[in-house]
Amino acid sequence: MHLREFILRLSLCSCLSRRMKYRLLMAAVQQKQITNLAKLADHLNITFNKRMQWFDEWSSQKLRRQTEQNLPMPFITPLDAIYPQRLREIYDPPLVLYYQGNLQLLQYPCLAVVGSRNITKYGERAINQLLPGIVSSQVAIVSGLAKGVDGLAHQITLLDGGAAIAVIGTGLDGSYPRCNAFLQRQIAQSGLLLTEYPLATTPYPSNFPERNRIIAGLCHACLVVEGSRRSGSLITANLALQDNRNVGAVPGPIDSPMSLGANELIAAGARPILSSQDILEELPDWLFSAR
Repeated sequence: MHLREFILRLSLCSCLSRRMKYRLLMAAVQQKQITNLAKLADHLNITFNKRMQWFDEWSSQKLRRQTEQNLPMPFITPLDAIYPQRLREIYDPPLVLYYQGNLQLLQYPCLAVVGSRNITKYGERAINQLLPGIVSSQVAIVSGLAKGVDGLAHQITLLDGGAAIAVIGTGLDGSYPRCNAFLQRQIAQSGLLLTEYPLATTPYPSNFPERNRIIAGLCHACLVVEGSRRSGSLITANLALQDNRNVGAVPGPIDSPMSLGANELIAAGARPILSSQDILEELPDWLFSAR
């Protein structure tokens, strides 16, 4: 078994947490071996029963079939040079990122644009006013390809000939929501489509908060356009703050439920975004001089 196959197989193990899998990979690199599972497992603080559960799954026919099914898919791992260093540094980086499209977009300055699925006319006007100036500055727009803010941000990016990076919550052979299936195909052709989920993964609700940590980890700054107090966009914004990213928010009407989350972020210290220049100032200068 080659190292890439070992990493893929490890990523597909269902009985281990992502953090455990990452520690096992680092142990394999340190020991320069991938065959002595018992020695690798010594790096995990797990019970004997958990250790046996992993050994059993590792040798199962189900896991072998899953590995064979996904091995032909293009993917990157934390051991690849193209894998962003900023993503390696989050709490639980994805062990495998399957992709379609242009991996070189990962080298661009990246702005996460997140917000409500129930975008308002005000939110549409804000995105149409702010994003063209960002896209023309060769900043990649990262989002989750959801309805509303995510989808509109990617549409504007593609229409302006910019770099769109979408992180999805299904396998590459799936799409969610269905209304963005065509947009997903466009991004796979003209931008970059990423997922940590193997083929045939359906859109489980838990996939999307997990996906949000990748969006937060990939970005150099995060923009919240609209979102209620319990919006998933606030989860992404808080993850971005935990990863030491700058967070800005578009202020909205105080009587609009869709602006409540963004306004509260601003009250808590996020920068109010009123122009494209405000966003560019939240991106580190060295990102532009390094390209």
